[in-house]
Amino acid sequence: MPAEALTGSPVPGVDLPGLRAVAELYHRYLTGILLALVQRHGAARASEVVFRTFRRQHLEKFLPGLQKLGLDDRPPAVACAQYHYLSNALGGVKVEWIPETDRKSWVRYLPPRWIFDGTAVCGIPTEVSRAMLWGWHAHNGVSLGNDRLGFVCTSMTTDGGAGLVGYYVEEDRSLDPADRLRFAPGEVPPGPAGELPTVSWDATRLAKVERNYAMEYVRSILPELCAVLGPADAGHVGRTAGRQVAMQYADTVAEMLGAEGSTQSAQGPRSFTRLIARLAAAQGDRVEVEAKADAEALVRQPTWRLMDGVALPPEGFEAWNGLIEGLAVLHGPPPGLRVDVLERLDLGDPFFEWRIRRR
Repeated sequence: MPAEALTGSPVPGVDLPGLRAVAELYHRYLTGILLALVQRHGAARASEVVFRTFRRQHLEKFLPGLQKLGLDDRPPAVACAQYHYLSNALGGVKVEWIPETDRKSWVRYLPPRWIFDGTAVCGIPTEVSRAMLWGWHAHNGVSLGNDRLGFVCTSMTTDGGAGLVGYYVEEDRSLDPADRLRFAPGEVPPGPAGELPTVSWDATRLAKVERNYAMEYVRSILPELCAVLGPADAGHVGRTAGRQVAMQYADTVAEMLGAEGSTQSAQGPRSFTRLIARLAAAQGDRVEVEAKADAEALVRQPTWRLMDGVALPPEGFEAWNGLIEGLAVLHGPPPGLRVDVLERLDLGDPFFEWRIRRR
């Protein structure tokens, strides 16, 4: 049977369910990696990975994001708080902006916390949550060239507080690096949340933003995971977490994709390649599938949008590939399907190629 190319969705028009399924899977994978880090390597190593991940994202996204959102002409404290409100709200995070003055502006991340999803919040040490703030919030003033701008955290969900709450403040003096992030438990915002112009984006654009939001976190954390733990340990942690998360959410992803992706009705390699191809297309990759026999099929992917331009050791792919392995376990009758990687785009081959077979 000839290979079937899928450069977009296998259904006419934009594949909204596919976009949402990709966002869901990457969201859960991020949370799974964080929990696996804490459990296997401890709070200190997990905090280092989180710090580096958020600093990496800050350096790539903050200043361009201010311009894109039209906030670069506002007072620094206000611009920073509004940036965190708008950029996170568009990604599906429950967040508020609370104005006070031009030099003091609040942001409140309300439960349920997106990154520490569900009951996972109970397994996240406060040090890991603080590392997020050190990685991003504490560096805003540096990026803006304003050494008087800092962030004060007044509540943390990981401590049992009613959300992660704090404010950007422009002081009358230069701040030492250790003072760019401070903690003042118990301070409360001055009033209700402020209102900003709503974003009039259609469902397709919003779905793409939510997909990109989740993918960017995985794009950022995998290289930092490898840098902190070393490639071998990072590959093991990421692959195991990927398999676990994909198995846990296989039914959810299948329901989001509809009957075509159903793990209950799927019986073999052909249907699984369609599921993988649909997810790949929804994340922006070119992909083709080839059914060689009833019990075997191939998937080829000549692009990897997730890691385009990112230096990643081979173990980073193996960590990410755990997601595909986990989905295969739950596809069709037990014990699921076998996935063999035949070609590696990241190692110089023309594409990734997976062979899907019955066990």
